[in-house]
Amino acid sequence: MSKAAATDRLIVALDVETVEAARALAATLGDAVSFYKIGMELAYGGGLTLAQELKDAGKRVFMDLKLHDIGATVERATRQIARMGVDFLTIHAYPQTMAAARAGAGDLKLLAVTVMTSYDDADLKEAGYAYGVADLVARRAAQAKAAGIDGLILSPLELVTIRPVIGPDMLLVTPGVRPAGADAGDQKRIMTPAQAIAASADHIVVGRPITRAADPRAAAQAIVGEIESALALGR
Repeated sequence: MSKAAATDRLIVALDVETVEAARALAATLGDAVSFYKIGMELAYGGGLTLAQELKDAGKRVFMDLKLHDIGATVERATRQIARMGVDFLTIHAYPQTMAAARAGAGDLKLLAVTVMTSYDDADLKEAGYAYGVADLVARRAAQAKAAGIDGLILSPLELVTIRPVIGPDMLLVTPGVRPAGADAGDQKRIMTPAQAIAASADHIVVGRPITRAADPRAAAQAIVGEIESALALGR
């Protein structure tokens, strides 16, 4: 793998309050980062305009909006987002939602959220689900493959078990990634960057260990280095 390919495996989460803060962070990171995630907090604060700016600057953009609504609304919303020219969009992995998004996506790559990485078995039970994390992730992964979804968002701890379910072609994108020694924060199912890549993640999403680092660019470069090492071992 080339360094550019390793850099592209890292998606930096712009989980900041304002577009101005996100622009400043992207400027600091420069060519150390090629792929950014814009989530709901920033999207609702002007992030849709920022997404276009990043695309115009040659970056890749992942809109993490986790769409879930009645089918007609999801289809129309997905079509609007596809017109922006961004690269990835998240939806929740409910069969009707996935089918509707697929109808509106065109060339936009859809990533289905299986189970949020801040949930564990106890959380699912409290919410009324009949399945634990592992079983629900596997069920939704199979449904996503059947629906023609491009990839999945899932915990790094599910990578090894889910890759055989979906085969080699679907993308696996994982948050819940923390460099060794970093604070886990609100994530309950985590791995290091090297562990996640070795377990077959196509992309890892990292936020606070980069965005709140004393030197964000150096933190991003260190993670890319971890990715490179994992890719080299896998050759």
